[in-house]
Amino acid sequence: PLIVKVLKSTHGRGVVLAETNKAAESVINAFRGLDADFLVQEFIKEANGSDIRCFIIGDKVFAAMQRQAAEGEYRSNLHLGGTATIVKLRPDERALAVRAAGVMGLDVAGVDIIRSAHGPLVLEVNSSPGLKGIETATGKDVANAIIEYVEKDALKGPNKMKGRG
Repeated sequence: PLIVKVLKSTHGRGVVLAETNKAAESVINAFRGLDADFLVQEFIKEANGSDIRCFIIGDKVFAAMQRQAAEGEYRSNLHLGGTATIVKLRPDERALAVRAAGVMGLDVAGVDIIRSAHGPLVLEVNSSPGLKGIETATGKDVANAIIEYVEKDALKGPNKMKGRG
């Protein structure tokens, strides 16, 4: 099985589970016909509809939550009925999330990872992640932490951020 995902989508929209090669071919051809930018990912069955959102501020994971898909759903998005709870990250997960944000040149990012039999894998890196779910799940004031980070960097003078967006 494969996941075919439109690049410019949010809240789990534009994400299709193709359970056979024929289904994947059909979905890919449909997206091509629409001139949609998309990517194809391996479906990680052992994740059981669960992923982890790591909220990166600077070069640290400020908060992390584990999202679980609703019954009968493979997408863990909260907007689709998924639930979120605080999660303790393993060191390799933390390092992967920070590295993924850095590769994308982001000082603030939501990095979605999944636990697989091959170790943690990056699902996507969000340049403008929502705050409501992570603040509710973790009890952390993410918005204020972002403001404090930006203010601290502003005191360093122009162009003193890590060269990231």
